[in-house]
Amino acid sequence: MRHRAVWPAQPIVAMLVALGGIAPVHAQSLTSRAKQVLVLYETRRSSQLVAISDREIPNILVEASTGGLDYYAEFVDPTRFMQRDYQRTFRDFLHSKYKGQQFDLVIAMGDNALAFVDATRPDLYPRTPVVFFATGPTPRRPANSTGVVCRLNLGGTVTLALTLQPNLENVFVVNAADDPNRGYDAEARTQLRSFERQLAITYVSDLDKSQLEKRLSRLPARSAVYFLIYNRQGVAEHSRPLDYLDRITAIANAPTYSWVDSTMDHGIVGGSLKSQTAQAQAVAQVGLRLLRGEQADAIPIAFVDLNIKQVDWRQLRRWGISETRVPSGTVVRFRDPTLWDRYSNVIIGAAAVLLAQTALILGLLLQKRRRQSAEKQVRESAAKLRSSYDRIRDLGGRLLGAQEAERARIARELHDDVSQQLALLAIDLDLMRGESQLARRRRVDHLVQGAFDRAQDVAKSVHDLSHRLHPGRLQIGLVAALSGLERELSTQGLKISFTHERVPAGLQADVTLCLFRVVQEALQNAHKHSAASHVFVRLRGNDPVGLVLTVTDDGVGFNVDAAWTTGLGLVSMAERVESVGGRLKIRSVFGAGTHLEVSVPLATAQLAEETVALPIH
Repeated sequence: MRHRAVWPAQPIVAMLVALGGIAPVHAQSLTSRAKQVLVLYETRRSSQLVAISDREIPNILVEASTGGLDYYAEFVDPTRFMQRDYQRTFRDFLHSKYKGQQFDLVIAMGDNALAFVDATRPDLYPRTPVVFFATGPTPRRPANSTGVVCRLNLGGTVTLALTLQPNLENVFVVNAADDPNRGYDAEARTQLRSFERQLAITYVSDLDKSQLEKRLSRLPARSAVYFLIYNRQGVAEHSRPLDYLDRITAIANAPTYSWVDSTMDHGIVGGSLKSQTAQAQAVAQVGLRLLRGEQADAIPIAFVDLNIKQVDWRQLRRWGISETRVPSGTVVRFRDPTLWDRYSNVIIGAAAVLLAQTALILGLLLQKRRRQSAEKQVRESAAKLRSSYDRIRDLGGRLLGAQEAERARIARELHDDVSQQLALLAIDLDLMRGESQLARRRRVDHLVQGAFDRAQDVAKSVHDLSHRLHPGRLQIGLVAALSGLERELSTQGLKISFTHERVPAGLQADVTLCLFRVVQEALQNAHKHSAASHVFVRLRGNDPVGLVLTVTDDGVGFNVDAAWTTGLGLVSMAERVESVGGRLKIRSVFGAGTHLEVSVPLATAQLAEETVALPIH
């Protein structure tokens, strides 16, 4: 069989001759001669190895020559090779066919092919370098040759089978060949001997076709079939081993494994498979070096491992073998593409668009929520502002009214009390001036005493009025001021009890005045409106919430909500308390008295150590 990979460019020579200025010469003097390569296979022409090698080897070797490549392939009959007459006849055939042919490279693909080349080399190609592929342990290396050696690794497939089938007990080895020496029987028995403690290994190489098929269809449980080769001539309808492998894997009631990758896609589960493509490429790379001028004897033999663990995904499913048992690094072939495998780009694109739209929608919803929250805050702020405005306007009006009422009260006190007493004092002084000297002497003591008494009353009224406007005793402390208030406002009908606990010594002036006014207003309200008989005033310091003041009475109670809108007392209390950062709580029940509570944070109420207390005016 001959393949011409590249044809030399002969038309160039004809064109040069036609120009007339150049003498005609032979084409090979102007162009490179095509490289001549002969490949000897020890397999049949229909073998998968031949198909792969005839594709891979010329593609690589053609790089060594610009003139192209003449590629020849011949086949040693594997069933007749051991016959000496056949070897002589085949030698004569090649000698006659290629008489006068000068080869640049001879490739021997297999141990038997190498033995044939070595035996017939003096007659056929004595000076041609040889590249061989062998599987034996130490192949004989002829002169002017190099090669690639890949030992058979039959045990790797059994190891993989034990991994995929942990309960495996029986392995049936199919190694059927017309000549036992042509099969792998001896090598298999040697390499698989180490598994015999763990497995029952049965060799079925002595069975004919019908017996083999019957045996494989009735294998015991926990079994596996190990297919090495089947190339008996008696199987006419299945001349190719791979064709018969299809039948075996269909008949066998147990998973089938093998050792070479050409058996994939023929029903086997998988194995540690020798790559025939890698085998052809490895041989071709060494041959390329020889065609480029390297000496064969100078190139060491390459010992390589061409086995790759592979499994057929379809067969895993067929035999119920979990994919989780497949060892790491194993190639899983013929996997049905999932939806992700088929539409991953579409899914990723759709997911990206969906995520983008989702993010956009979420952003818009968040923006809408923020806008609604801002609008709500604006409305609430506007409502609070309007409420504050109305409250301030109402408070301003009531403060003006209270101011006028206070002025009228002070005017009345000045008119009805101080002014009247001053008028009487003036009358007394005028009488003292108008009396006769004798009468003056008689009544002087009486008039002087009366004028003195009225002057004291006027002084007391002015002092009381001044004290009500601003109590001076606050300068000596809040506790002392409240104690004085307790004594002043306690009457026969209203008893006031004041207690205090852990009150700090130094309080800010505005806090002191605030609490004093609150107590003063609360006691006045109790005296005027509550009809209470007892009022309890309690002041506590170092409370978790700060300084706490409580005023409780046993009066009739009142409507707190109504009092906020009709009176000024509660409003003034609240304003005072808020001004010092405190809180005011009032709870009143009709018939059950009133409870008032003021809390001021100690950080606000207590003076810092370096703060100097200012006098209260």
